[in-house]
Amino acid sequence: MSRSPTRVTDALRDEACPVTEVLDRVAGKWSIGILIAAAHGPVRFTELERPIRGISRRMLSLNLRRLERDGLLVRTVHPTVPPKVEYSLTPMARELHASLTGLVSWAERHRSAVAEARAAYDDAAKRDPGAG
Repeated sequence: MSRSPTRVTDALRDEACPVTEVLDRVAGKWSIGILIAAAHGPVRFTELERPIRGISRRMLSLNLRRLERDGLLVRTVHPTVPPKVEYSLTPMARELHASLTGLVSWAERHRSAVAEARAAYDDAAKRDPGAG
């Protein structure tokens, strides 16, 4: 019995959904910066907070919990007064770090080209609003 195109599409979407979820989490607004900063770890909360411009303490806390839940960070609490908490990458996250470093390097190398392309596109759209 053959599958209908809709069922095949649904099956592909269902298989891709977990992958998309993982990619969305890892490539989230703050996740890349956190993972890059934690690669020099173990690091404390404030050591993560400094290099990630614009992140609030609450958002950093939420993202650290999510990354820990996803198995990408290990949170270690040292029994001192006050407690010392450190974060470090898991082996899985260390493997991911190489890809993230490449992505960040690519973005740094091409950021001006992307800005130029956007400006050219926007200029063309202003001259011919129906083209875009």
